[in-house]
Amino acid sequence: MANINANLTDSVQPKKGRLYAVIQYVDSGKRKSVWRSLGLPEGSPKTKIQKAMRAVVNDFEDAMAESSKTNTCPITELPIFDFMCGYLERVQPDLQINTYRGYRVMVYGRIKRYFGAHSDITVGNITANDIRAFYDYLTKSELAGATIIHFHSLLHRAFSQAFKDEIIDANPFDRVDRPKKTKYRGEYYSEEELVKLLDLARDDTIYPAIVLAGGLGLRRSEALGVRWSRIDFEKRQYFSIRRSSNISKTAKESSSLYLR
Repeated sequence: MANINANLTDSVQPKKGRLYAVIQYVDSGKRKSVWRSLGLPEGSPKTKIQKAMRAVVNDFEDAMAESSKTNTCPITELPIFDFMCGYLERVQPDLQINTYRGYRVMVYGRIKRYFGAHSDITVGNITANDIRAFYDYLTKSELAGATIIHFHSLLHRAFSQAFKDEIIDANPFDRVDRPKKTKYRGEYYSEEELVKLLDLARDDTIYPAIVLAGGLGLRRSEALGVRWSRIDFEKRQYFSIRRSSNISKTAKESSSLYLR
């Protein structure tokens, strides 16, 4: 890690109205540079730029440190966490910054926690039972089914790349069923709870949205998407447009709600 810091320099550069961190480092005696999006437009406040730079540079240093640990043995002998660190660094240039950050949380969070304690499981010997055990661990951690699907998709994609690179003969994640989404069960406020919420939020900037959502039963996106043009003050009606889930993605259905 000390060698990496000693040979690493960074600067901020604009490109097509967006800001990027340009990181220069030495690899095998050669000077190289990489561009990483800061997720900020030109003209952003200096404090925001500095904070984004620190995050991007720290991520790069962590990835370089993990990569240096894994370059001394065949990929098939790498523990799963080390392999995923390398994969994450490889695909980062092709990812949106928020997507990368989400993947990084997954890799350095649950994947590191579980497979770090099972370092004997490697790229070359991971089995379907190992994968199911990991999914069981995620389920016992009370993660939602949709979240577990994200882990499955990330790991499946990484091992698909290893298969394309002819590192492994088959993708072991093809041997397990894709996790299922947990059926959503909504919870509702009682009248007393809603009155208390409105009282507590009265001075909040989103109070109007809370009133609309609570009084008309609107979804969050509907409450935030209210337009004056959809309110008929004479008939005291609000016209809500909802996307239909059982037709096409472009089809929408409308409904009207009466304002008291």
